[in-house]
Amino acid sequence: MSHNPITLLSGEIFKDYRGQISSLNNFRFDGVERVYFIHHPDASVVRGWHGHQHEKKWFYCVKGGFTMAFVEIDDWEHPSVDLKAEVYHLSEARSEILCVPEGYANCLKATEPGSVLLVFSGKILEEALLDSWRYDKDLWMDWEKLEPRFK
Repeated sequence: MSHNPITLLSGEIFKDYRGQISSLNNFRFDGVERVYFIHHPDASVVRGWHGHQHEKKWFYCVKGGFTMAFVEIDDWEHPSVDLKAEVYHLSEARSEILCVPEGYANCLKATEPGSVLLVFSGKILEEALLDSWRYDKDLWMDWEKLEPRFK
């Protein structure tokens, strides 16, 4: 396991009579190869677990909110069932970006219908598809309680 930590970078929100600007002035795009959006029309759907050994990802909530969980995978073929999930909450009300190093699997659930997540990836699609690992959504996280199964 790499022991590279997940980091949360806080940005800024500026509001006045003209509207709002949400910014991430301290975020650098070093290593970003592609970008995509995840739309969640149904807040009951759990998406994941999906991991990459060699792909970094950055997550930013554009609309609504998400509960997101991450585990650092110890064995990609047969990961331990008792890995501890790190849980984060992203919301359009806060300008924050989650920076996730390679070696993690992620799973997420919208906190309200119509939520949208912006994802930056460190690999082009062809590379990401060759390094794609999927696991059962019920591993490592209790999505009813929105908390890790193991503490």
